[in-house]
Amino acid sequence: MKTATALERNRVLKEVRAALERESCINLHKCPVKMEFSDGVLTLEGETEHVAAKKLSMELAAAVRGVSGIVDRLHVTPSTRMGDGAILDAVRDALLQEPTLMNCSIYTIRKGQLETVREITHEPHGVIRVSVTDGVVLLDDHVTGLTQKRLAGVLAWWVPGSRDVINGLEDVTDQPDSDEELAKAVRVVLKKDPLVNGERIRVTVKHCVVTLDGDVPSAPQKEMAECDAWYVFSVDKVLNHLEVRP
Repeated sequence: MKTATALERNRVLKEVRAALERESCINLHKCPVKMEFSDGVLTLEGETEHVAAKKLSMELAAAVRGVSGIVDRLHVTPSTRMGDGAILDAVRDALLQEPTLMNCSIYTIRKGQLETVREITHEPHGVIRVSVTDGVVLLDDHVTGLTQKRLAGVLAWWVPGSRDVINGLEDVTDQPDSDEELAKAVRVVLKKDPLVNGERIRVTVKHCVVTLDGDVPSAPQKEMAECDAWYVFSVDKVLNHLEVRP
């Protein structure tokens, strides 16, 4: 006879799997997710097709009764397989070239060794430390604004070999976050993406849910605009209402 603990475990795992299977953005047949549940903590492990599937998996799982914590071991299948060194170089170069981050010192950690890429001494300035392990990019230390934090994370996601981005950057200004602050960051990202024409895209945010309205010239641009929004730190959901008008 199964114990109450075993019954609860089976119920939670069954409900989480059912929730993921109902979500059209998640394909468990193509990208299986391994699940373990113990003492209220659910572990999700595997590769998802895209960042939307990863974020939605986390959100749906967290909403299941009995889940009090989640261990995130989900990664995104990269569009191009790259070694950690190549990913590190690409993230470093992207951060260096971004005008919004010009007041940030940049350091890379390669094989355990700290390398100085750019050092800023005047105040206020940020410090970004970058490391890559098994395709997972870690951004650490501090920046001088939430937009800087979010933009640095998106730049790391844009590297084709990135499987995940852990954005541990702290905003030392302690500026309050808000839906409008999040919308501002999404607009900045869309404007910076050379593959997306963001001039005719309207961005609104409510409770961390991003809505994209307007029109784009092609279906791939519609898809890329949605991906860009998903990449932004704190975005929980994206409603893509863009129309394709060549």
